Amino acid sequence: MSELLLTLDVGNTNTVVGLFEGENLRTHWRLTTHAERTADEVGMWLHQLLLAEKISSDDLIGVAVSSVVPPMDPRLKDGIDRFLGHNAFFIEPNIDSGMPLLVDTPQELGADRLCDAVAAFRFFGGPCVVVDFGTATTWEVVSEAGEYLGGVIAPGPGVTAEALSLKTAKLPQVAMAPPPRVIGKGTVDSIQSGLFYGYLGTVEGLTKRILEELGGATVVATGGLASAFAEHCDLIDYVDPDLTLKGLRFLWLRNREC
Repeated sequence: MSELLLTLDVGNTNTVVGLFEGENLRTHWRLTTHAERTADEVGMWLHQLLLAEKISSDDLIGVAVSSVVPPMDPRLKDGIDRFLGHNAFFIEPNIDSGMPLLVDTPQELGADRLCDAVAAFRFFGGPCVVVDFGTATTWEVVSEAGEYLGGVIAPGPGVTAEALSLKTAKLPQVAMAPPPRVIGKGTVDSIQSGLFYGYLGTVEGLTKRILEELGGATVVATGGLASAFAEHCDLIDYVDPDLTLKGLRFLWLRNREC
């Protein structure tokens, strides 16, 4: 059996757990993030996922975590330690990323954003731009020399859809999906059109401005809705739904002796 690494990308809405066998992502699970989850729940949760793959925690060479939910971090660390017997490696500003962070406050850079930037440069070269469709949609910009230049943060598609439903008395919450036409014939497809194509306009507009400022770059999309938007956006060159996990694995490998 190749070396097995367990990776956790803990987001505000979902937590993606990936199991790498060598450099290949053997399997992954997308689960709802519950910030109030206890250390015992975290440990049992991960233990059961491994059992489903007939994997023992003893088979793991490590556990790596990218988290943007700080209240969960101590419980993640405790649960992983007690139930899996591993000292989890967390992506933090002081780790060795191999990527110069040319921003005003490097310590504020989100763990998932660093993973995206590192993975995109490693697999697609530079200059590159990563568009990550999560609870917030983020743009990460990397230079030709592999320097992190900065980025953009905007409300994600789901946040936009939820806000519209909560702030209007008669408009239902609908799935974020492209309707068959832009001009809606009913309430649901009218909302879908406004949400999807309206957000697509945001993605295209911001990406175009970044590319103009940068002088051109390879654009990579990741996150849950990456494929849906990439189908309708000519500015996106590649889609890699596992980009964050791949970056997490690479950063763990780079820091594994620490």
